[in-house]
Amino acid sequence: EDCDAIDPAFLLDSATGRLWLSYGTYFGFIKLIELDPKTGKRIEGNEPIDIAIDCEATAMMYRDGWYYLLGTHGTCCDGPNSTYNIRVGRSRKVTGPYIDNMGIPMLRGGGKLLIAADERFVGPGHFGLIDLGDGVQKFSCHFEADLEKSGLSVLAIRPLLWKDGWPVAGENIKEGVYSILSERSGYVLELCVDFVRMPHTMRWFQREKTEPVKPVQRQQLADVINNWPSGDIDVRMGDNMVRPHQKWTITPLDSLAGYLGSPYFKITVAGTNRALTATAEREVITVPEFTGKPEQLWRIDQLIDGTYRIMPKEIPGCKEPLALTAIGARSLTLTKFDPNSDISRWNLKIQSK
Repeated sequence: EDCDAIDPAFLLDSATGRLWLSYGTYFGFIKLIELDPKTGKRIEGNEPIDIAIDCEATAMMYRDGWYYLLGTHGTCCDGPNSTYNIRVGRSRKVTGPYIDNMGIPMLRGGGKLLIAADERFVGPGHFGLIDLGDGVQKFSCHFEADLEKSGLSVLAIRPLLWKDGWPVAGENIKEGVYSILSERSGYVLELCVDFVRMPHTMRWFQREKTEPVKPVQRQQLADVINNWPSGDIDVRMGDNMVRPHQKWTITPLDSLAGYLGSPYFKITVAGTNRALTATAEREVITVPEFTGKPEQLWRIDQLIDGTYRIMPKEIPGCKEPLALTAIGARSLTLTKFDPNSDISRWNLKIQSK
């Protein structure tokens, strides 16, 4: 054949039950052939067809009536100088033609960019879909070089999002200070403490003509923390004022066991060791100190729409996995995750790194 018979990928078509194999590299076309789903062998008389060029390490997906072909473009095997990147086209038929977002066929070198190099990782290639259900999808790839590990090739697992009918590469959560906002209401997760006003004189919409316009000092943790109780403090949702009792430090716990593609996280009130904790009553509170107990470890999955599902690793006395849930405009609890509702979806807004 006019291609290399390597880099195989399979698609078991959920719409038809038919099994397909794509394969090939830059040195020729990407081929597609149908296999017998019972034996894995080529269906007698079925000949390979050309579906793409200028790529390798293909993968295929089916979603909402579209077939997606992902291929790795660029050069490989050159460490930090590799230009590998993953691109995608789609078709209403499994046999193509696969077209990118600009209408360019993959048989003519087209492909919408899914992921390329970033500051640390260079040369992503070899896409693999990981569908965990309930609106959580991830993908694996390898980077040709990790610039913080001698330029060695490394495996990566990242969230897979969808926008306007196209797959989009998400980002793993990095340590930082965040606001945690409910997709249901837009209110923000906060401590149940008294609201402390910032120094300000009520003046309606007027000001003295001689009054200078100058920055207002933001409220700091030291301004309010002495007013907080010293023991456990409940949590709720409130209007987002970007105040100290509404800021949360999310920290990956790389030294502890994690879950697929991620470590567990601790979630603490920014500037303190006060930790978000699940209780045996299936509620959520903060305790004065993070101790590393399972009920203080949090799994944070980015969903395909870009929002997040937040779940404790364990709940005392409960074996059922439950998610942080807004049961009302301002009330929180832990319930079974419903992928068809916004009540357990959250947005993370970075405040500072």
